Amino acid sequence: MTMEAKVGAFVLGCVAILTFTLIYLFSAQWGGGSVPYRTYLRYAGGLEPGASVLFGGINTGRVTAVRPWPSDPTRIEILLEVKPGTPLNQKSVAKLGLVSIMNSPALSISTGSNEAKRLPPGSAIPSQEAASLDEIAGKLATTADSANALLQDARGDLQQITTEARGVLANLQTVTGPANQQKVQVILQQVNGMLAEERPKISQLSDRLLALSQHTDATVQNVDGTVTDLRDPMRKDLAELQATLQEAKALLTNMDAIVRANDYKIDDTVESLRVATDNLDQLTNSLKQRPWSLVRIKQPKEHKVPQ
Repeated sequence: MTMEAKVGAFVLGCVAILTFTLIYLFSAQWGGGSVPYRTYLRYAGGLEPGASVLFGGINTGRVTAVRPWPSDPTRIEILLEVKPGTPLNQKSVAKLGLVSIMNSPALSISTGSNEAKRLPPGSAIPSQEAASLDEIAGKLATTADSANALLQDARGDLQQITTEARGVLANLQTVTGPANQQKVQVILQQVNGMLAEERPKISQLSDRLLALSQHTDATVQNVDGTVTDLRDPMRKDLAELQATLQEAKALLTNMDAIVRANDYKIDDTVESLRVATDNLDQLTNSLKQRPWSLVRIKQPKEHKVPQ
């Protein structure tokens, strides 16, 4: 046997051993002990049988079938198998994912909640739709259009702002020109001269205002002291006046009660006074007509006129 034949036989033997080892490992990992589940998506994103199933980012199974669901052809039925003991629960959510950018799509399942009930074999895993590349591209195109319009608006506003800024700078340059600088310098010199002339008067006025302020403070303090001194006597007088008013009120109440109790007596007294007044009127009239009745009982005889 030649050297080439020996090398070829050795290579074939190594390939056969490697193939047998891979088949054995694959059978030991997936054969016999896998637990079936299913889930449903509206967009499979190129998911194929044999794709990895990730539970919390850990490779724990594989996809066995990807097909339209006979009960609802608008949804894709995905059959999968996971290792025994994988804690899929009712809070776990299946969605389309990637192991890495260079790899094919995979089915990603979240860990859910430890308090949630475990899913029995063969049950459906809740799913969440992932955005397709077309949807992402559409959103990016819409965003790009909006950004382009925004940039155009910003460019117009920027041009307007630039124009206004140039006008402001031109006005500022005009204001700060040599002629205006000289005018400002003259005004400042006049102000300085006026301040120099009026400084003694301002100082004198400040002294007077200070003295007036001190006098005002003293006056306020005197008034405050006077009010403080008069406060207690005034309170006492007001208290006595209140007591007097209360006594007067009680006296008026008693008089009202007495008047109400003697109301009929007052009526009798008034009637007696009226009768007495009538009698007095009659007596007065009688005295006017017969004044002699005060000294004589009988009327004197009439004198005869001599003939």
